[in-house]
Amino acid sequence: MFRFLFRRLMQAVDKALAPKRSPRVLAIGAVGAVAALAACEPGALQTASSPRVDTDRPVQVAMLVPGESSDSGRNTLARNLENAARMAVADLQGVQIDLRVYQTGGDPNRAAAEAARAVNDGATIILGPVFSESATAVGRTVAQRNINVLSFSNNTEIAGGNVFVLGTTFENTAQRLLAHAAQQDKGRVMLVSERNAEGEVATRAIQRAAARSGASIVGTQSYTFSQQGVVDALPTIASAVRSSGAQSVFFTANSAGALPLLAQLLPENGVSPSQYQFIGLTRWDIPPETLSLSGLQGGWFARPDPGLTRQFEARYRAAHGSDPHPIAGLGYDGIAAIGALLRSGRGDPFSREALTQASGFAGVNGIFRLRADGTNERGLAVAAIQNNEVVVIAPAPRSFAGAGF
Repeated sequence: MFRFLFRRLMQAVDKALAPKRSPRVLAIGAVGAVAALAACEPGALQTASSPRVDTDRPVQVAMLVPGESSDSGRNTLARNLENAARMAVADLQGVQIDLRVYQTGGDPNRAAAEAARAVNDGATIILGPVFSESATAVGRTVAQRNINVLSFSNNTEIAGGNVFVLGTTFENTAQRLLAHAAQQDKGRVMLVSERNAEGEVATRAIQRAAARSGASIVGTQSYTFSQQGVVDALPTIASAVRSSGAQSVFFTANSAGALPLLAQLLPENGVSPSQYQFIGLTRWDIPPETLSLSGLQGGWFARPDPGLTRQFEARYRAAHGSDPHPIAGLGYDGIAAIGALLRSGRGDPFSREALTQASGFAGVNGIFRLRADGTNERGLAVAAIQNNEVVVIAPAPRSFAGAGF
């Protein structure tokens, strides 16, 4: 059984490590993919103010999704985000939202044009788009109209100005995991990353997080992003781990990339999870086959509050007859935040000051808050793989005054 599962994962490795990768990838932090990290100009123009809002009538909110695309996956994602957002609208009490959905096809130019049309139609805030380049284009287009953008991206490289990211970020994930490692006396960490743009961004995020977590990075090792590159680098990586005094090994790789290969070969090179705490920047429970890898037993990763996630997934299945896309909940979270801001009674509920309120918001993925630099903080649980199953070993905080921050 293990060999069959590992073959499936190795096929994914071969495909993911092929040289024809595109840097313009969907940011899907919720599913653990290291993506959408190609260099972009960070942030759009700073908004001086935001539109005044009359809550005595429905408040117009524009949502940009990658529908009407030749890519069926983008169309499915677009529908799922819209479905989740409309669920949130139906749940709101005390405020009315006129949600208008605009299709972008995942194209930055079309996204910018649709954003301009949405503002001309009366939108006071924009929810979406998904792709980094599209979010940057939208932000620049609407900045002169003082409109803020809540993108579904997790790419902090594009955050700033009037562009905020809602997706779970690498730095947020790394800080949660490293703080937990420090608390468990496993805070001396060797960082192992792929040698490409995605790996470099992930490495910087982990290093920034370490500075605030109580953990320390005692060494870094990288490998060429190919199957042979991983194999060739293994002896050097293993030797560096053993000589560094590390207590933990932090991987940036995901299940569709080098993670299965590292999990298989590192123990064969003298670095096993019985000696070192393995930690992952990405979701190790997606796909479920990853949980069967022997090299990842006992390993840690971060995830949204599982109880809240299960509730949302059950509601979504009941309403739509299928499981939601892993990042569909961001559509709900965006509307939940907008609704909470409208209930505050402020005349400028979508201003930078309002959006970045310290108390944050509650959504189907747990608590979250937006930061002044356009990034976010989310309340994440620390999970471990035990006997091929996911076990939460440190629950997600339910407020920003609690443990985990």
